[in-house]
Amino acid sequence: MVYFPLLAGLAASRLVSGAAIYSRANRQVTTSYGTLQGGVSELNSNVNVYKGIPFATPPTDSLRWTAPTSPAPWSGVLNATTFGADCPQGASEVGIFTSGNTAISEDCLYLNIWTPANATATSKLPVYVWIYGGRFELGSGSVPTYDGTHLASKDIVVVTLNYRMGPFGFLAHPDLSVESGHNASGNYGLLDQIQASTFLRSEIAAFGGDPDHMTVGGQSAGSASALDMMYSPLTDGMIVGCIPESGARGIHDPETYTLATSHRDKDAAEAAGVEFLSTLNVTTIAELRNLSMETLLEYNFNSDTVLVGTAFENVSAFMEPPAWRPVIDGYVLPHNYGQSLSLNAHSDIPILTGNNADESGSSPSPGLTLDTFTTQYTEMFGNLSTRFFDLYPASNDSNANTLSNEMYRDLSRTSTWDWATAWYAGGAKSNVYVYYFTHSPPNQTEGVYHGAELWYAFGNIPTYYNLTWTEQDYALQEQMSGYWANFIKTGNPSGGNLAEFPATTSDAKQAMWLGETTGASYLTPGDDKFSFMQDFFAQQIEF
Repeated sequence: MVYFPLLAGLAASRLVSGAAIYSRANRQVTTSYGTLQGGVSELNSNVNVYKGIPFATPPTDSLRWTAPTSPAPWSGVLNATTFGADCPQGASEVGIFTSGNTAISEDCLYLNIWTPANATATSKLPVYVWIYGGRFELGSGSVPTYDGTHLASKDIVVVTLNYRMGPFGFLAHPDLSVESGHNASGNYGLLDQIQASTFLRSEIAAFGGDPDHMTVGGQSAGSASALDMMYSPLTDGMIVGCIPESGARGIHDPETYTLATSHRDKDAAEAAGVEFLSTLNVTTIAELRNLSMETLLEYNFNSDTVLVGTAFENVSAFMEPPAWRPVIDGYVLPHNYGQSLSLNAHSDIPILTGNNADESGSSPSPGLTLDTFTTQYTEMFGNLSTRFFDLYPASNDSNANTLSNEMYRDLSRTSTWDWATAWYAGGAKSNVYVYYFTHSPPNQTEGVYHGAELWYAFGNIPTYYNLTWTEQDYALQEQMSGYWANFIKTGNPSGGNLAEFPATTSDAKQAMWLGETTGASYLTPGDDKFSFMQDFFAQQIEF
């Protein structure tokens, strides 16, 4: 595997010449840290974009595994027309979750801003802060899928950011906890996201944004991060809405532990950190900080102390969660998710969340035989298996696959409602809006795959991939980006000429179908399946 460190001297090369400053003065913005020279979006000349804005001091050398701090001011004019380096990860081609950026560096804490060209420091436009996914292992704010141009054209200031991942972002260790001053470690990636939001609170007005109206969103690990920001007391009063895509799931759903929504408790995380040092043949954090970025990336760490519960063991998890993930550390995250909801110990803000048809267990090609179907779900559902086979009665290999998908889709939708029910039961007053995405993008065989909704929510379907987009795709793009824009502006996705998007409540067991058809629909095709899923969740541990 090849890695591409950021070339030395990049920061110096980003100071633009006087001639460039003069000719592009209308896209200069002055912040508390210095002046930036932005550019025009390649997709819409009515949107300006500012790339590679430093929001923290580079977390390198002795600052590796420390909380981020404010960036140093710069003199001159900083060239903000190119993205900063991606945070440490394996090299990748450009894709739905990856940028193809060949610049990989620990000096990676940069953010990017898309804003209407006519925005001024007094515009006070709503702000949307996007956190990328990738199982806390890969991704960046420069991924083309997340280009903010289309949403910015709807009078929104869109921000994407980088954060530390893998061991750089989520290593806990007893010595790091002592060093922190908060007796906590392991959430450096989340602290990066919070630092970016803190930076934006003080600087976003210069780009036309309203510092008191910031919505945070993300997908997959970014969804988990957006929820963690909502759960964290460090963001109190900072955000007004949350859009976790794939998505908020119930606190008794085994998939919650499987996905990036998983976490580790502090003791287990620190024990894993001790083991990590041991396997690298170092004994101190100082020695660990002296190891190269490449050495840490190349070591594929997987520890039994990381995972509590395996597939179908008390059904606490369907599979192993990400090796590196957030920690219930008592500081960034004081409580687990169930406790946060029951105590109402979180920001009480509107939520727009949901899932896709072919993720979280469902797939166009599950590859099950009838025998495997019978064995697997007897084990999974235990004393509920007779009811399961009555509700999902497979008789051959073909309908075993179909019914397996139906079960996982029913489970997914019921799980999100279960989370919403816990939200309201704990005392939260803000609405939860739940979508269910059912449209398969063209020219592929993976169905409505994990991340398929991103093209449509961001409004980027025709931009970077040579796919055969149809009129239906374009119409769905306008519909979904319209719902997202409404929510970012008002905390309610309904508005304009769009069909009403109702809230999900304890009594309203519904989600908004978006895709082949649009409209609110019951979570499962019948109360019997809904009741079955509730009884299954009732037997699981609280997460």
